Amino acid sequence: MHILEDSSELSPRARRLLDRTGRRQEPTEPRLPTELLRVRDRKGRLVPAPLELVIRREGFAQRYGGLRYTVRRSLADANGGRSEHSLEWSHQLGSDVWPDPVRGWFFDWDGPRAAHPIRYLVHTDGRVGAENTAGDGVFQEMEASMIHRIESHAVMDEVSAWDPWPIDGGGLAMARHLDNLSEVDEASGPVLSWRMSDAVAVMEFAHVSTEFPRERQAWIWFRDEEGHRQVSTAAVLAAEADDQCCDRTGSPG
Repeated sequence: MHILEDSSELSPRARRLLDRTGRRQEPTEPRLPTELLRVRDRKGRLVPAPLELVIRREGFAQRYGGLRYTVRRSLADANGGRSEHSLEWSHQLGSDVWPDPVRGWFFDWDGPRAAHPIRYLVHTDGRVGAENTAGDGVFQEMEASMIHRIESHAVMDEVSAWDPWPIDGGGLAMARHLDNLSEVDEASGPVLSWRMSDAVAVMEFAHVSTEFPRERQAWIWFRDEEGHRQVSTAAVLAAEADDQCCDRTGSPG
């Protein structure tokens, strides 16, 4: 059943996002069912689509196919001001399929309705990711599942009304000094995670890139005077810790 017809596995926050902006758009072109595809295996041979690929790809089409929704986002711009925009996400299947070099398969889907340098993928083990920035078909995990992705988008949409803290590579250091935040389990996984309180929200994630290990970053939002106080204190503590580290190593502080 399509996610818009049965959203019971989603949190109230994610259901509100889909209730407000979600819709289903049927494909304009006919699609060849996965079970009729012939795909290249790890040795480059054309073979019938394996059962695990058929199940996962057709399951994606049935559960998420045609889903569209809009996510609001606020970030600090280069001048320290506030940048707000919305991004529409489309969940139509693409036409490409690759074997994972280790195990399983992955396939592409539309992603955001905007110019974007990466291609979005789903692995047959359920993980959601993207092709790395070299464009060589290498899968990099972003979220643990499609549900985690929708839940993460719902948190991003919610905190778009909060104030973003200017980040210049120091978000992870600041995040370590933000206490009393609870992990948003339904929106968190090994690669991307959210922690929140009533006044502060932190998203930690790994960039899609060709580097290994992938660079990690954290974005931080706050609201009200209490949130500003907490984040300001974390910024001071992170700066002090960096100065102490530089003093011990003899590097310029």
